[in-house]
Amino acid sequence: MVRCANEAEMIAFGEKIGRSVKPHMVITMTGELGAGKTTLTKGIGKGLGITKIINSPTFTIVKIYTGRLTLYHFDAYRLEDSDDDLGFEEMLDDDGLCVVEWPMYIEDILPQERLEIEIVKNDDGTRDLLFHPTGARYEELVKEIS
Repeated sequence: MVRCANEAEMIAFGEKIGRSVKPHMVITMTGELGAGKTTLTKGIGKGLGITKIINSPTFTIVKIYTGRLTLYHFDAYRLEDSDDDLGFEEMLDDDGLCVVEWPMYIEDILPQERLEIEIVKNDDGTRDLLFHPTGARYEELVKEIS
């Protein structure tokens, strides 16, 4: 677990993740609205060397950014109850990094091996980041970043 006191710490921790990820990784993020999923993704993008502004892909579902690795930033919130084939499998199979917010809505296409980051909002405004790695490469990533 990592505790972030504010947005700046969340972005700084995301940068650490972005510097540590390897090609063809998937990170899913869970947490209530406003927990900081997109803020953490902004930091990951910075760590990947992405200079474009990263914002929530809520209405576009996925945004693609170019850095050390291609970042595919998914927001699956609006896909609840959707059975459409949206072509996400190709992105998940790419050599980039996929960051998926609200992964429960596309669970059937996500790889079993991945890192889930659960973000918990605390009453004092801090955020706890809980790591749930599945697979050796993700367990190694968690060791490296925490």
